[in-house]
Amino acid sequence: MLWVAIIGLVMTVAAVALAGRRVLFLFRLATSGQPAPERIEHAKANVGTEIKTQLVEVFGQRKLLKWTPSGTAHFFVMWAFFILLTVYIEAYGAIIKGAITGHADFHIPLIGTWPVLGFLQDFIAVACLLGLVAFSVIRIKNSPKKLGRDSRFAGSHLGGAWLTLFMIFNIIWTLFLARAAAVNTGNFPYKSGAFASEAVAKILPHGETAAELLEQVALLLHIGFMLVFLVLVVNSKHLHIFTAPLNVLFSRRPDGMGAAQPMRSNGKVLDFEEADPDVDVFGRGKIQDTTWKGFLDFYTCTECGRCQSQCPAWNTGKPLSPKMLILDQRDHALAVAPYLLAGEEERAGFGEDVLALLDKPLVAEDGVIHPDVLWSCTNCGACVEQCPVDIEHIDHILDMRRYQVMIESSFPSEAGVMLKNLENKGNPWGMSEMKRAEWIEELAFEVPIVDEKMPADTEYLFWVGCAGALEDRAKKTTKAVAELLHIAGVKFAVLGPMEACTGDPARRLGMEFLFNMLAQQNIETLNDAGVKKIVATCPHCFNTLANEYPQLGGMFEVVHHTQLLARLVEEGRLTPITPIEEKITYHDPCFLGRHNKVYAQPRDIMAKVPGVQAQEMHRCKDRGFCCGAGGARMWMEERIGKRINTERVDEALTTDPDTVSTACPFCLVMLGDAINEKKNAGEAKETLEVVDVAQLLIKSVKGA
Repeated sequence: MLWVAIIGLVMTVAAVALAGRRVLFLFRLATSGQPAPERIEHAKANVGTEIKTQLVEVFGQRKLLKWTPSGTAHFFVMWAFFILLTVYIEAYGAIIKGAITGHADFHIPLIGTWPVLGFLQDFIAVACLLGLVAFSVIRIKNSPKKLGRDSRFAGSHLGGAWLTLFMIFNIIWTLFLARAAAVNTGNFPYKSGAFASEAVAKILPHGETAAELLEQVALLLHIGFMLVFLVLVVNSKHLHIFTAPLNVLFSRRPDGMGAAQPMRSNGKVLDFEEADPDVDVFGRGKIQDTTWKGFLDFYTCTECGRCQSQCPAWNTGKPLSPKMLILDQRDHALAVAPYLLAGEEERAGFGEDVLALLDKPLVAEDGVIHPDVLWSCTNCGACVEQCPVDIEHIDHILDMRRYQVMIESSFPSEAGVMLKNLENKGNPWGMSEMKRAEWIEELAFEVPIVDEKMPADTEYLFWVGCAGALEDRAKKTTKAVAELLHIAGVKFAVLGPMEACTGDPARRLGMEFLFNMLAQQNIETLNDAGVKKIVATCPHCFNTLANEYPQLGGMFEVVHHTQLLARLVEEGRLTPITPIEEKITYHDPCFLGRHNKVYAQPRDIMAKVPGVQAQEMHRCKDRGFCCGAGGARMWMEERIGKRINTERVDEALTTDPDTVSTACPFCLVMLGDAINEKKNAGEAKETLEVVDVAQLLIKSVKGA
């Protein structure tokens, strides 16, 4: 057995050295990027939460188990890696003990002879084999050759995936070969429980010499395949086996969404009064501007394509694939890494091919990322929500947009009009601030407008928002909410002309400076007025006020109107009476649903309205489909592929609704436009309309 131990240990040292060299290279590359101290600080400050997250997301595979059968298959294959570590302890123990004593009858101290462990090892290995079969069937069934861009594997490195499945298969069959041979030599530590190993043993040679030789060869094969797989893993997309727990640990909460992150340079939040574009990092203009967390995202991508399959841009024929956005940056980073990590003298020896890659712009017609990819994103968050390893695609896109907008002044021309309007008039349409209170004149009761201070008995500041105050369709929601609050006896006031855009369109476009200016102006207005509690009808305003203003010191208690109205109905302060005998399908606004996890309250309100027959679209809640307006897309033309709002209305029409309801003024406009197009084409009934949940409620409460 001495020769077995020597070969096994030599292979181990060589493989560990190769793998270690690769890991060191990846570590150096990641840490050559921008620092992200906030990630470490957050993890340290929330140890309990992060431990729970690891248990649920990594070990419990919460996101993957939403996708059956692939999630179930992955669950068993992943747990096979953990449980079968005990088999490798046994394998190394056997070859070392065999070399020392001549007998390979090793077992793990204390637990190494328990039948339950032998059973668990065999069970998980069999389950892993079945998982490999499932993966193979899924990959064949969803092959890009067959489905084209409809395949979630389109663009993935398919050869590496098949090689990985083949290597795992080799590990499993050699495991059974080694264990079965050990049964026949009497070296197997388990007297019962290992059902599969015992079954294989019956068909192997039983002669003493043949069985011993087979056991020795099988042990070397088993260890050898594992070591080759280790080297393969650290050089492939399956690096996520090691990096996924780290990526989950350092991801943003909740779920990498909610607030867009402030701009940082060298780990510090930029102060725009002192920031210098010649010195500070403004977004991401080159791959070196990526933070180490961004590099960790690159390393962790499994190329599974779940993000791609859910992306509204990709699903409507646009070039944006969240998966390829990450992979293209990763491939570029790895290609230029030797130069980035080289010393001054070494850099002189690099060829023109590497230097050409270094000169390649990150975003350009001939760059790593095409501009159409960057500007197709709606910030809907479907990619982040579905990613099983917590990659934060939106952060990557926002960083690149910030550089393009603030340094290159390169962005869709129509968005420039929106930015000028925000800067000059405080709203995207460029209307006079005096128009913000005109909707009040159409009500039969008085709505207090804050002059300097909120009235003493006022509970909520009603944040009307630009659309709610200035867009005709959205104004119907505003008036409905105001009436409902009045009926419920809720004391509220509005800012009227003192209200300005929250800055969400500017920030999501990438113009962080303008966002800061608008946000600080609003925070000062709200603080001066003594505002503590805010209700907002626009999910974009709601998200910005609740999640992003705290970054600038604006601390307010913010609720969405559906949350407040649902509570008022529950408390009996609003009572829906008049039946609305209609089939209604509800569209989840992305910034209310995925970004802030408000799914129940709008549906609770509809459920309390007599007569409503709720019909869910096949893509709803956390898999809901965007209307196309987020990420400042509301103010950009959609010139590539099918319009996203048209796709969403096509989905709504499959439920044969009388009404489409939602809870966002942007969604109201986008879905309304698509419905009107369908009506003009004779593809939707003339009575079909899109309304806010608040409009349904006021109709039932008032009986009008």
